[in-house]
Amino acid sequence: MIMKRFFTIFLGVIFCIPLMAQDIAQWRGPNRDGTYNETGLLKKWPENGPRLMWHYDELGDGHTSAAVTAGGVYTSGMIGGKGFVFAFDQTGKLRWKKEYGNEWTINWNGVRSTPLVCKDKIYVLSALGKLVCMNTNNGQILWTVDVFKDYDGRNIDWGITENLLVEGNMVFCTPGGKTANVIALDRNTGKLIWKSKGNGQKTGYCSPILIRLAKRNILVIQMEGSIQGIDASSGTFLWSHEQTNTYAVHPNVSLYSNGYVYCVSGYGRGGLMLRLSEDGQSISEVWRDPKLDARLGGVVLVNGRLYGTGDNNRKLFCIDWKTGKELYSASGLAPANIIYSDGLLYLYSESGKIGLVEPRADSFNVISSFSVPYGANQHWAHLVISNKKLYVRHGTSLMVYDIAGK
Repeated sequence: MIMKRFFTIFLGVIFCIPLMAQDIAQWRGPNRDGTYNETGLLKKWPENGPRLMWHYDELGDGHTSAAVTAGGVYTSGMIGGKGFVFAFDQTGKLRWKKEYGNEWTINWNGVRSTPLVCKDKIYVLSALGKLVCMNTNNGQILWTVDVFKDYDGRNIDWGITENLLVEGNMVFCTPGGKTANVIALDRNTGKLIWKSKGNGQKTGYCSPILIRLAKRNILVIQMEGSIQGIDASSGTFLWSHEQTNTYAVHPNVSLYSNGYVYCVSGYGRGGLMLRLSEDGQSISEVWRDPKLDARLGGVVLVNGRLYGTGDNNRKLFCIDWKTGKELYSASGLAPANIIYSDGLLYLYSESGKIGLVEPRADSFNVISSFSVPYGANQHWAHLVISNKKLYVRHGTSLMVYDIAGK
C-alpha cells in the first residue's frame, strides 16, 4: 500500500546552536545530523536489551521523538483529536501535560513534529499549521501563529511536518505559500521578521538546516520538487536545485560538511551531493546515487562515509561521501532510522527492532538487538541519546534505557 510505505514525520528541530547546551533540545541531536557526542556507552547489550529505566504509555497517537534537556524530557501526542505536549522529569514523573489545539486525524493519525526546546521556551508546529510557543515550566502558551491563515500556507497530503529551526532571536518555518514560502518570526513574540517567496513550491515534509559561511548564513530546505537556499538574515532567495520523487515526500534533513550539501529522498530517488559556492550564492551538482534511497530514517556522516537504510532498496548502506560510490551494504534492520554515538550506529527499524551496529572498514557487524516492548502503531520516531540514556518512542509509549558503559 503506497501510503504505508511513506512517511515523513520527523520530528524535532534543526540547527539551533546552543548558547547553553543543556538548555537546547532539537531533533536528531546537537547539530541536527544524527550524531550524539557521548562517550562511555555500552558496547554490547544484554539479550533483551539495555536496562529499561522507565516508560510512559499514555501519550496518544504520534511519531515525535523526545526533546531532552537538563531540566526535563518533552514530547507530544494526540488524544481525542487534540495535540498535547508532555513534560517529564528525568525519572519519568509527569510534570505537566498541556493541550495546544487540534491535530491530524485524517490518515496516519497523530503528532508529526518533535517539540523544539530553546532555553525556557518550547516550540511546536501542528500538522494543521498552528505554531505554538510554550513556557517550559508549566506549559503556559505564550503566543500562537496560524501559518496557513496568517501566512498564505498550504497543507499537504499527510499534514505539514517540519521540525522547527531557531537561530538567535528567530524561529524559521516553511508554510509553503506562494507569497510566504518561508518565514522568520521573532521567537519571543511570534511577530514577523521576514517572509520569502522562495521558489513557490509547497513544503516537502522536510526540516531546514542552517549553514554558516563567512559572509552569510543560509537556510537549506527541501520543497516538494527541489532543494532551495535562502539567506537566513534577510529571506533573500538564493538558489534551487531539482529533486523530485513520486509523491513529493522528502522528510530527511540535509547534511552539510566542508562546502558540500547532501540531500536524500525515498521511493527509489536516492541522494545527491551539491557543492556550495564560497559565498553561498550558487550550487552545482557533484554526484547522484539511487541506491541509498532513505525515505524517512535519515543518514549519518562518519569519517567520510554516509550510513543509512534504503526504501525501495531495503539494505543498510555505506556510501563514500566524496564520490557516492557504494562501499558495502547488508540486509536486515531496514528500513530504519539511524543515529551515531561513541563509535557505533543505532538503528530503529520499522519492524520494531533496535540494533547496535559496528561500521567496519568493509562490512557491518550487528552486535546486539532487541524488540521494542511497549507502544502501538508505526515505529517511525527517531532515536535520541542524552546523558547515557537511549530514548525510544513507539506511538503511545516513550521508553528510556540505561546505556552507560559498566
